[in-house]
Amino acid sequence: MKGTLEAMFDVENLVAECQTAIKEHTPALAVRDVLRRTLDRPLEVAEAFAAQEGGLEFLHVSPELTVLHVTWAPGMQLYPHNHEMWAVIGIYGGQEDNTFFRRDGDGGRSLIESGGGKALRERDVLTLGDDTIHAVANPLERLTGAIHVYGGDFVNQPRSQWPPETRTEEPFDVSRLQDQFASANAAWRGTA
Repeated sequence: MKGTLEAMFDVENLVAECQTAIKEHTPALAVRDVLRRTLDRPLEVAEAFAAQEGGLEFLHVSPELTVLHVTWAPGMQLYPHNHEMWAVIGIYGGQEDNTFFRRDGDGGRSLIESGGGKALRERDVLTLGDDTIHAVANPLERLTGAIHVYGGDFVNQPRSQWPPETRTEEPFDVSRLQDQFASANAAWRGTA
């Protein structure tokens, strides 16, 4: 249209749209729609974030909502974990492979793979329930960029992880997550 400028991607606008969406009757589905609209222009999102390495960037954290920018380093693999809240994941560049797990019959102390998985590519959006257990991997030799939105306080919510060496449930440890990002970045840069 003549004289009309399309709005560029704006992080504050994304957060505001998510804050509005969580007030809907089905907040996860409303947030899914926000991410779908956002990812219609993935290059603008990538330019706004301009990620140079793997890491987490908290865009908004409150008791009701967390909006997170995630950059997966090439070859990075995050072991199984849960969130204890719904999540919506949208990919603006690269690929995020999700492998899903379920608790086994021994009181939930270990995992067995359910056989399910989902590879997310540019513009894909995935909604996860509050009981989902999944592992994440970037199978590419380049960075993968994603926006993750959670229906609660992702930072302070007690949750679990299942490290590969034991496959036994333990409390989520953010320092181990930070170590995984640091190791993946170092391996990518050839300094591991």
